[in-house]
Amino acid sequence: MTTMESLIGLVNRIQRACTVLGDYGGDDNNTFSSLWEALPSVAVVGGQSSGKSSVLESIVGRDFLPRGSGIVTRRPLVLQLHKLEGGSQEYAEFLHLPRRKFTDFSLVRQEIQDETDRVTGKTKQISPIPIHLSIYSPIVVNLTLIDLPGLTKVAVEGQPESIVQEIETMVRSYVEKPNCIILAISPANQDIATSDAIKLAREVDPTGERTFGVLTKLDLMDKGTNALDVLEGRSYRLQHPWVGIVNRSQADINKNVDMIIARRKEREYFASSPDYGHLANKMGSEYLAKLLSQHLESVIRARIPSITSLINKSIEELESEMDHLGRPIALDAGAQLYTILELCRAFERIFKEHLDGGRPGGDRIYNVFDNQLPAALCKLPLDRHLSLQNVRKVVSESDGYQPHLIAPEQGYRRLIDGALNYFRGPAEASVDAVHFVLKELVRKSIAETQELKRFPTFQAELAAAAYQALERFREEGKKTTLRLVDMESSYLTVEFFRRLPQEVEKADNPAASNSDRYAEGHFRRIGSNVSSYIGLVSDTLKNTIPKAVVYCQVRQAKHSMLNHFYTQIGKKEGKQLLQMLDEDPAMMERRQQCAKRLELYKAARDEIDSVLSVR
Repeated sequence: MTTMESLIGLVNRIQRACTVLGDYGGDDNNTFSSLWEALPSVAVVGGQSSGKSSVLESIVGRDFLPRGSGIVTRRPLVLQLHKLEGGSQEYAEFLHLPRRKFTDFSLVRQEIQDETDRVTGKTKQISPIPIHLSIYSPIVVNLTLIDLPGLTKVAVEGQPESIVQEIETMVRSYVEKPNCIILAISPANQDIATSDAIKLAREVDPTGERTFGVLTKLDLMDKGTNALDVLEGRSYRLQHPWVGIVNRSQADINKNVDMIIARRKEREYFASSPDYGHLANKMGSEYLAKLLSQHLESVIRARIPSITSLINKSIEELESEMDHLGRPIALDAGAQLYTILELCRAFERIFKEHLDGGRPGGDRIYNVFDNQLPAALCKLPLDRHLSLQNVRKVVSESDGYQPHLIAPEQGYRRLIDGALNYFRGPAEASVDAVHFVLKELVRKSIAETQELKRFPTFQAELAAAAYQALERFREEGKKTTLRLVDMESSYLTVEFFRRLPQEVEKADNPAASNSDRYAEGHFRRIGSNVSSYIGLVSDTLKNTIPKAVVYCQVRQAKHSMLNHFYTQIGKKEGKQLLQMLDEDPAMMERRQQCAKRLELYKAARDEIDSVLSVR
């Protein structure tokens, strides 16, 4: 195989693979569709009944396209020709029937018709959805040809009035691409000035660099006339030479004359023609195929740097996405357990970053201690509890039938116990507030752990295990903080009361002393003393409650949140582990597609290097 055949065959294989992977016709900004568009192909353009189908069949050497009157080609046909070594059996394959090989080309024609009807119905409607057909044969050259619906000027019965514009828009979507080679088909028995194909080609390719003119039906011209002015470039000059074609006659088609015989008749026509004999070696479908193949080689050589660049860019993007998506899950239980532990570590790493300040969220815990807890302590109803009326009531009830002699110790204790009981609420609220923050950080950490996105089942199990652990930490946090409050109630700081000014009995007036004991000032002093002591305890709890919460909840969440989960995982069997690693089907499909694309592009890069190395 020559270097030219290798290059064109390589492009065909890349285009075929892109098509199989669904990259053809994608978003223009997509790297994969950009690769398709960077590869040159040949679009066959012409008016209805201009002979487009006959030209294609002549190039292929097989009778395989539907025929009829009016609009026959109603969907684009992307035809990829792959040259086989001599002696190999030729066959055809459709993209929508990837496992079926067609060796009977009459069945190929029928399948094109059936597949067209499947989308457009048995009407004269058109569809931009292409049919992809590959033909493998020793008698073809490596080419990608795109047969497009014939341009028309009026809608026929059964077609909407918009059909004219729809066809032109569809054809333009192909021929406007800078790497599209335009094969403009015009019948010789009509004035070239009215050619639909030439008119459109002139609009999208004004310099003619991408346009090849093909003149069909030379044998049907009026006697005494010829098409030399067109073929020799005098009527309409193109940068590439015009090529004349003689298609099979309707009689030959009706008799199923073999395309090989038709090619021989075409050669004989030009060789014996008094008008075209001097151009015979540059006429005919065989010459057209070689001409297109040679031009394709030059285009491909010019495009190789950009094609290679696009392939390398695609490989980098795909490898990055494969790393993001993760590798397929191993069937070995040990490997599955390792994967689970790695996922847990990735989650724990992000969770710790939230707590330690690498990511936002941990500062909300400090806000609980610095703002919420002090605010809650300030709002305690201590003023009401230590009001003159309540102090008198509590002290009097504590004395019972025998009033206190010096200081109302039982009254003091009851007032202090009642006041400290109010601290239980803020203590529990601090625990709940931190629990809520930790739970939210778990949710955010799971969402931010990229490795977990492919395993929705495991995400749910991990979240459930983390929430259960946080619940246990919350219960322990409540027990500890409430224990701190109870500790303050269980033993009062004696030194505080010893430092208080002692009440002095008025020895010379026992009656006055007894009356002062139940005076308003006496109860105010008691309330003031209790308030001072509660203030001291409040400052203490303001410092110790955060310590208890951090120790019981934050520290445990940071260092041992998943310990119980690890123990449970260690007891599971391989089947259970695999169920935990049940992937999102969309993620699995995406990874398979990426793997196929990556394999394609690496193979393409290697082939380009191989082909260029033998130049």
